[in-house]
Amino acid sequence: MSYTKINSMQRNLSMLTDFYELTMANGYFENGFEDKIAYFDMFFRRVPDGGGFAIAAGLEQLIGYLNDLSFSKEDIEFLRSKRQFSEGFLDYLKNFEFKCDVWAVSEGTPIFPNEPVVKVRGPIIQAQFIETMLLLTINHQSLIATKTNRIVRAAGERAVIEFGSRRAHGSDAAIYGARAAFIGGAVATSCTIAEQLFGIPAVGTMAHSWVQLFDDEIESFRSYARAYPENCLLLVDTYNVLKSGVPNAIKVFNEEIVPRGFRPTGIRIDSGDLAYLSKEAKKMLNNAGFEDCRIIISSSLDENIIRDLLIQGAPIDSFGVGERLITSKSDPVFGGVYKLSAVEKDGEVIPRIKVSNNVEKITNPGSKNLFRLYSNGNQNAIADIITLFDESIDSSVPYNLFDPLFPWKKSTVRNFTAVPLLHRIFENGRLVYDSPSVDKIKEYSNEQISRLWPEIKRFENPHRYYVNLSENLWNLKNSLIGKHSST
Repeated sequence: MSYTKINSMQRNLSMLTDFYELTMANGYFENGFEDKIAYFDMFFRRVPDGGGFAIAAGLEQLIGYLNDLSFSKEDIEFLRSKRQFSEGFLDYLKNFEFKCDVWAVSEGTPIFPNEPVVKVRGPIIQAQFIETMLLLTINHQSLIATKTNRIVRAAGERAVIEFGSRRAHGSDAAIYGARAAFIGGAVATSCTIAEQLFGIPAVGTMAHSWVQLFDDEIESFRSYARAYPENCLLLVDTYNVLKSGVPNAIKVFNEEIVPRGFRPTGIRIDSGDLAYLSKEAKKMLNNAGFEDCRIIISSSLDENIIRDLLIQGAPIDSFGVGERLITSKSDPVFGGVYKLSAVEKDGEVIPRIKVSNNVEKITNPGSKNLFRLYSNGNQNAIADIITLFDESIDSSVPYNLFDPLFPWKKSTVRNFTAVPLLHRIFENGRLVYDSPSVDKIKEYSNEQISRLWPEIKRFENPHRYYVNLSENLWNLKNSLIGKHSST
C-alpha cells in the first residue's frame, strides 16, 4: 500500500516537532533568513548491540510525511496562542510549500557510523523544521530492522516471526516495527494490520485462553483441529508440555487431522526449558509418526537465547520473537543525529562544522556524497567513501584508502566498482522517487548483507568496516578544525 493511503488513515503530523525548531524557524524568518539555503546530514555514531553494521529503514514513511507537510488553521491558531511567533511567520506557515531537495540511501542498505543516511538541502526554516520526524522515523525502523537481522542470523535457516505488537511502545511502533522487522529478515508478523498495509504475511493460531476456555485440554485441541484441519498448530504448554500437551496433540492429530487427509502443522511451546522440552517433544512426535510436525518456540527470545538453544541441539523449526525484538530491548536507542553541514552564500556552498573535545562528535563538513566500493572479484563490499558532492571515484585506477582518525593507516584497492549510495528523493519539494515494495526492499537487503565479509557479521567484536573520507573532504575537515580551534 502506498504512503498516501497509509497517511490518509492518520492525522496530520506536521506539528510533531521539537518546539525549538519552531522558535528557530520564527527567528530565521524575523532575521530575513527564510530563503537562506542550508544543508543537513542525518547519520548515526554507533551500531546498536556492538554490531558490525546497521540496516537503513523508514524512508517510505519519511516520504509520506514530507509529501504531506502543511499547517492547518488549527495549527496556526495553536501557535498564535503561544504568543511567541510573529504574524509574518504564522502567515509563512499558513502558505507553507515544501521546497527542499532530499537524498537518501535505499531502505535495506547496510549502513555504518558517520556516513550520511539522509541529506537535505533547502530553505533553512524547512530543512531545520523536519528534523524530529526525520530522526524518529529513520531511527525507529533502522533500529528494529537491525535488531531483527541479528536475531534472524542467529536462527540460521529457521524462520523468525515477529510477535511483538502487544509489547510495542504504541500503535505506530507496532505497525512500523513489523514493517522494519520484515525488512530485517522476519518471514511474517502477528500484526494483522501490517499485512493490510504492506502485504507482510500475518499469522497466528491460539493463545492459552483458548485452551483454558474448555473443560479440558484435549477438547480444546479437538475444537481447533475441526476448525482448521489444514493448518493445525497447537499450543501445548498451558498445563504440562510432556504429560498432557504433546500426548493430547498427537491424539488429536490422529483423530481429527490425518483422517481428513491433512498433516499437522506443528506445536508451539511458550514456556519452560525450551531446549529440553523441544527435544523430548520431538522424540514423542517422531515415535508417533509425525516426523514432519514442526516445533515453534516463543517466550522472550532474542539472538543470544536462540543461539544457545541451537548450540544445545534443540530441534526447533521456527521462532516467534516478541518484546525483545519490537523494542530492541538490549539496546533500544539507534542514536541518529541531524546536523548542519553547509550553507549557501551567493551560490557558493560554504561548509560548516561542529567541533568537540569528543572526537566522535566532530561532524563532517560540506555537501557530500557517499560511495560503496565493491570488489570485481568476489563482489564483496570493500569500504565506503564519503566525498564532497562534486567528487567522483574513477574505478579504472587504483584508489587510496586511509583511516580518517589515523591517516597513516593506508591501503590501496584495485579492480573495484564504485557505486553511489545516496539517491535523490525530492527535487525542489517534488517527489522524484518510487518506493519499492517491502518485499523488494527485503530482497535487496538480503543481497547486500550477503556481500559483507563474515567478519563484519560477528555478534561479538565484529571487524570494523572501513568508512573513509576522500582526501579533499579530509583536508577540508582538518582545515576547519584548525580554524575553529584557534579562535
